[in-house]
Amino acid sequence: MSADHAHDEHAHDEHAHDDHGHGGGAPHSTLSGYLTGFILSVILTAIPFWLVMSKVFDKQSTTVLVILALGIVQIFVHMIYFLHMNTKVEGGWSMTALAFTLILVVITLSGSIWVMFHLNHNMMPMSVKEMKNMP
Repeated sequence: MSADHAHDEHAHDEHAHDDHGHGGGAPHSTLSGYLTGFILSVILTAIPFWLVMSKVFDKQSTTVLVILALGIVQIFVHMIYFLHMNTKVEGGWSMTALAFTLILVVITLSGSIWVMFHLNHNMMPMSVKEMKNMP
């Protein structure tokens, strides 16, 4: 074995070690990335808590909508900083799977709400006056 060949193997081993076994171009994690994600998560958790405890908005529906929006932002923070999801990971397949999952969740939730609304509307109890007129 020549010295050049041994050097090439050593260089290849270093490159393999730098890869850390992540396939598909997964981004490497850094402490600053994790700290950024953690700080954003804490802020996005503290804001809804403050909104509810301080009763910032007069209408409860406004508070709920703001909390839902902040929850969606927090989902993206977790996906980017902790799950390291982007369009380059695994050739874009993880984003495709996420999009498919979101579509199924939206269909399931909207269908469930639609069914519950119509059941509530169609199955409302009768008033006392209507019950007296029954055969």
